[in-house]
Amino acid sequence: MKIFTTEQIRNWDLATVSHESISSVQLMERASMAVAGWISENCKNHKKLAVFCGNGNNGGDGLAVARMLYIKGFDVDVFVYDPKGKFSGDASVNLKRLRDFSGISVRKFRDIDSHYLDDKTLIIDALLGTGLSRPLEGEYKILVDQLNAKGNTKISIDIPSGMFADRMLERDAVILKADYTLSFQCWKRSFLHPEAGKYTGKVIILDIGLNKEYSEETDTGYFVIDDPTVDSVFVPREEFSHKGNYGKANIVGGSYGKIGAVVLATKAALRAGAGLTFTLAPACGYEVLQTVCPEAMFIKGGVDFIKDFDTDSDAVCGIGPGLGTDPETEKSFLEFLKHYVKPLVLDADALNIISKEEKKNGLIPEKSIITPHPKEFERLFGTTKNSFERLDLAREKARLLNIYIVLKDHHTQVVTPEGNVFYNITGNAGLAKGGSGDILTGVLTSLLAQGYSEEQACILGIWLHGKAADWASVKYSKEAMLPTDVIDELGSVFKELNKRRAKNF
Repeated sequence: MKIFTTEQIRNWDLATVSHESISSVQLMERASMAVAGWISENCKNHKKLAVFCGNGNNGGDGLAVARMLYIKGFDVDVFVYDPKGKFSGDASVNLKRLRDFSGISVRKFRDIDSHYLDDKTLIIDALLGTGLSRPLEGEYKILVDQLNAKGNTKISIDIPSGMFADRMLERDAVILKADYTLSFQCWKRSFLHPEAGKYTGKVIILDIGLNKEYSEETDTGYFVIDDPTVDSVFVPREEFSHKGNYGKANIVGGSYGKIGAVVLATKAALRAGAGLTFTLAPACGYEVLQTVCPEAMFIKGGVDFIKDFDTDSDAVCGIGPGLGTDPETEKSFLEFLKHYVKPLVLDADALNIISKEEKKNGLIPEKSIITPHPKEFERLFGTTKNSFERLDLAREKARLLNIYIVLKDHHTQVVTPEGNVFYNITGNAGLAKGGSGDILTGVLTSLLAQGYSEEQACILGIWLHGKAADWASVKYSKEAMLPTDVIDELGSVFKELNKRRAKNF
C-alpha cells in the first residue's frame, strides 16, 4: 500500500471528484458513511455519542457522522467552537443538514464543563484533519487537554487532532490521544513513527473508493507492507523440488555465554525454509547446537569465541547473533570483510564491531542487509533528534553504501538503496525481548538463501517475523511469549500464506 503526502491525498480527492463527476460534499458523505458504518458495527455498547467538530472539512465529516449515527439510533450531542461561526463550504452544508434533526443538540466547546459525559459516552474527534499546519492553540488546545483527561473511549476521524500527517510533532504539542483512528484509504506516515503513533490507538483504514488510477499513477517513496504486498512476494515451494533448490544458509555467531543467540537464529533459519543450514560457532556451543538444532550442520570457528570466518562460498551468511567483541573476533571479522564481496545479513555484534572503525563506508559489502535497532544505528551513523530524522539518515546511508537497512522499531522500516521505505505493520510489544532480533537475522538469511532478492527478503522477512509474533501473543500474551514461541509460529504463518494463495487461484 502506498503512503501519500497531505498534498497528494488532497489531489486524490480532487481526482475522484473529477473522474466520477460527483461533488466534494458527496465524497464527504461517502467517507462519513464508512466511519458511521464502522462505529455502528463495532461500538454497540455505546448508545451516547459526543461528536467534537472543527470548522473545516474534518469537522464536516464529524457533522455528517453525527447525523448518520443519530438515524441509526444513537443519542448524539455535537460540540463546535461557535454554532453561528464560519464553516467551510462542505461543513456548512452538513451543519445545515444536521439542524433538520431536532433531537441533536449543537453546543459550544466550553459547554463541556457543564455537560455531563458519563463513562459510556463515546467521544468522536473531528476537530482538525490533515490540513493542520501549526500546533493547537486557544480553545482547541484547552478542549483537547480536557478530552485527554477523560477516560472515555475516543475515536479520531482520519487523524487525531493536533497531529501532522507527514512530519514530526513540535515540542510540547497537544494531541488528542485516541483509542481508534479511522483513517481514509491509506496510512499517514506519522502513524508509523513512535513519537506520533502513540496517539493513534488502533488504526483502521477505511476504503472510501478514491480513484484507483490516481493511486496507481502517483509516485511515492513510502509504502506499508500489507497482505497484497506480501502475497506478491511470497513463492510457495514446488512439489517436485529438493533441498538443493532452497539454498544454503550459514548462521555465524555465538561466544561463551551467548550460544543462545546463535541457536535462535539457526532455528529461525530452519523454520523459514532454507534447504541446508550451517552454523559457524565456537566449539563451546557444539553440544548445545547439535542437541537443540540437529537439522543444522556445525562448523567450528574457534574455542570460546570465533576467530575463523571460513564460510562456504555458495552459502548466504548471516553474521552477528551472540558473536561478542573479543579482540581476536574483531580482527578476524574485519579481515573477512576486506575480502568478502557477496551480500551479507549483519546484525548485533557484527554491527557493533563495524561501528568502532573510523572508515566504515567500505566495510559492508554492497547489497547487504543490516538490521540495527536505534542504538546500533546511532553507533554506526550518528545521533539524530527523532525517528523522522533517523529515517532520513537511513535513506541517505542506504543510497551511499548501496545496502538495505532494516531499521528495527515498533513499525520496522526497510530502507532500500533507491531510497524507498517500507513500513511493517505486523508485530507487537512482545518482541521487546532479547533474542527477537536473532530470529529476524535467521529468517532473512534463510530467505536470501532460497533465492529471494534482498528487497523481497526484507519485506517478507519482517512481515513473517511480526506476524508470527502476533500469533504467539494470542497464545501466550505479549508479556509471557518467548522468542522460541515466535519461531514455532512461523509454520502457522506459512500455512496462512499458502492458504491465501490457493484461494486466490
